Amino acid sequence: MNTLHHFHANGKLLLSGEYFVLDGALALAVPTSKGQAMKIEKNVDHPSSSFGKIHWISYLENEEHPWFQASFNIHDFQCLESSNPEVATRLVELFRSINTQKPAFWPGYLDSDITISSHLEFPREWGLGSSSTLISLLAQWSDTNPYTLLGDSFGGSGYDLACATAEGPIFYQKIDGQPIVETASFRPPFVDYLYFVFLGKKQNSREGIKRYRQKVGEEKTKVIEQISKLTIQMAAAQSLEQWNQLIEEHEDLISKSLKLPKVKTAFFPDFPGSVKSLGAWGGDFVMVSSELGEENLRAYFGNRGLEVVIPFGEMLKDKYNDK
Repeated sequence: MNTLHHFHANGKLLLSGEYFVLDGALALAVPTSKGQAMKIEKNVDHPSSSFGKIHWISYLENEEHPWFQASFNIHDFQCLESSNPEVATRLVELFRSINTQKPAFWPGYLDSDITISSHLEFPREWGLGSSSTLISLLAQWSDTNPYTLLGDSFGGSGYDLACATAEGPIFYQKIDGQPIVETASFRPPFVDYLYFVFLGKKQNSREGIKRYRQKVGEEKTKVIEQISKLTIQMAAAQSLEQWNQLIEEHEDLISKSLKLPKVKTAFFPDFPGSVKSLGAWGGDFVMVSSELGEENLRAYFGNRGLEVVIPFGEMLKDKYNDK
């Protein structure tokens, strides 16, 4: 096979603005060093009768055997066979969205038999953006608008798509439905006291958004203003004490609005430091800040069955650490 293209997209973590970023709150987000890669190859040795087909293969981190396989007809995007119909349906939605945005794209492959292989660089249950990285990869390949692809498929605020191609921390905000992305000068001098801890389960973002829509009422505008202010203050924080105060205030706001307990109150009431939920509350990663020291911090969470503890700088995209 001849390799035609290689693409890469970063994973993501939302440090502030969860849920309310959907309705215009200013959010602080960071791209992660691990994401997803995609390779497009042309099958030159296949018979001409197979032309006009896409063979899709998806691999998980460090695995030789694919977790998903499917084939599609480029002429009408019909799924010919699939190991997971739900995933195949999402891909069809994305193919059709590409076709709507750029009708001339797919005809260029009608005389080809192509294989697309995607390689996830982190465990799927981590929630670092298996869907957003996929959308970004397809948008990069087809030179289409990733936010339109998102709207035609998974839905969401789009901050994760901004992270997928970002070189470092960003401010993200939706104004009149349009994404506004700006570089955030977020270089906390207390970075050595920040860690990400995986809670051991993947949270369903769509369920979290549904709860948000049901619970948040008339106070939404005021909370959005408060969260946006906290986001700016968080990005500018110069001491661990100031940082902890800000993230605890952020946790209080979200907890009160969603009528959910704070993650520290629910699971780590005796933790000597601050704990903040990231993205959908109740799963995925939390961010912790503490002067406990890495060895003692790992022991604390390890005693509670949580073995994935990643230093802040190690989690983030490499170029962040080079600056």
